Amino acid sequence: MIAPTTDPIGLAIVEDLAAFGYDYIELSLRDLAVLPEPALATVISRLSRSGLACEVCNNFFPPEIRLTGPAADLPSALRYAEHALATAARVGASVVIFGSSGARNVPAGFPLDEAWSQLRTLLTALAPIAARHRITIALEHLNRGESNILNTVAETWRLAQEIDHPRIRLLIDAHHLLVENEPLAILAKVAPAITHVHVAQGTDRIFPNSHDAALVAFFTALRSTGYTQRCSVEAYPREFLSDAPRALATCRTLSTA
Repeated sequence: MIAPTTDPIGLAIVEDLAAFGYDYIELSLRDLAVLPEPALATVISRLSRSGLACEVCNNFFPPEIRLTGPAADLPSALRYAEHALATAARVGASVVIFGSSGARNVPAGFPLDEAWSQLRTLLTALAPIAARHRITIALEHLNRGESNILNTVAETWRLAQEIDHPRIRLLIDAHHLLVENEPLAILAKVAPAITHVHVAQGTDRIFPNSHDAALVAFFTALRSTGYTQRCSVEAYPREFLSDAPRALATCRTLSTA
């Protein structure tokens, strides 16, 4: 389990999360990737001292690296990704999430099918790089308020099938499912490809704190797929020190009910 933070990398609360009993932390790769070597070594040392591993990284690409549109530069994106994935491996991550709305959003007037092809070409080239670093890339569906491409699980699943590589899998995000009103039945259809999960409560995306009906339904559908891997809290706290332990207890209860 992880909880989000306001610091760019996400490291500020690592000791608190460890004390609360969280299993791991999820850190921002685009911020880790630009650290000079001494600073990165400090991050790795702090994680080690806390006893909490960084098993997953989010925020793969920074928005200034364009992945779609006329300014998309595949060689530059791959050079960045080579370094970023090596950095993710160094901090201990085995999953990197491909959300990166700022980088992947399609410029106005650019053909959506061409942008789709650009993302497919990029991810096809990324797959063997990820494999070398023993990392799985999890495609994230983002609601239409955040992105104008890959808005549903069904769409990320179609893209993953087109790429057809074991290192390109899916992230399931309870918040985006809820906002997009995508049927939970999709989870059963894509079950073999699910490699990571994000949860939050309600459309306000708060820390889980109760057996909210939509969250209960989500976990019920997820459990029915046989999924037993990680689940991260990606949400906004109202009072972190009380919200974080309550969210952990809620998610553990719902994931095993």
